[in-house]
Amino acid sequence: MRPFRLLSIVLALALPLAAAAQQITVSAAASLTDAFKEIGPKFEAAKPGATVRFNFAASGVLLQQIGQGAPVDVFASADQETMNRGVEQKLIDTATRKNFVSNSLVLIEPAKDGVGVKSLQDLTGASVKKIAVGKTATVPVGRYTKQVLDGANLWTALEPKFVQADSVRQVLDYVSRGEVEAGFVYRTDAAVAGDKVKIVLSPSGSSPVTYPIAVVAESKQKAVAGDFLNFLATDAAQEVLTRYGFGKP
Repeated sequence: MRPFRLLSIVLALALPLAAAAQQITVSAAASLTDAFKEIGPKFEAAKPGATVRFNFAASGVLLQQIGQGAPVDVFASADQETMNRGVEQKLIDTATRKNFVSNSLVLIEPAKDGVGVKSLQDLTGASVKKIAVGKTATVPVGRYTKQVLDGANLWTALEPKFVQADSVRQVLDYVSRGEVEAGFVYRTDAAVAGDKVKIVLSPSGSSPVTYPIAVVAESKQKAVAGDFLNFLATDAAQEVLTRYGFGKP
């Protein structure tokens, strides 16, 4: 075989490998879906040769996937508790962990034909038959909801009305389609739904809604993963996050 032909074959094989070496997978809380989908191309444009894939779901589900060996490079959680579990399980590169945005919990109802909920106490009324909440075991918004309702001594009383959701976006879907009378989501999710839902209350009583992000301990692309974390602090990324309603951490 001629030397130049052999070189061509070697290069042809090496190029896909080089491309793969610049690809990262970011597992992010469902509430980050729209913002991160817009940030992804901006990151790729700022770092030629790098590509980013996203995996969106409830934070607890994503952590379970990482624990089961899913090839993930960056993990962004909607709460500190889930990230803390990742640290305890040695799934996270703790040196890279940082808080990058904040959010707030809101109570919503369908914009069309809503029953007119105005307070948490109204949820106990006969007109409210179903309330969508995130599963407390895996969905951070469910835990924030429980903190609020426990504080108002309403969790146990309302439990028979709960429709358990696998993510905050599923809660949003239930409410926007009018399948439930009310639901608890983040303010950013309510904004994404536009005129399909109405915010009726911003309850107090939950721990601060801050989002931590970190490089996954078993990442094979730690340099590029670190670049993505750093990119979130740039003006380009911050403009997107602010526009979608996220606050400073």
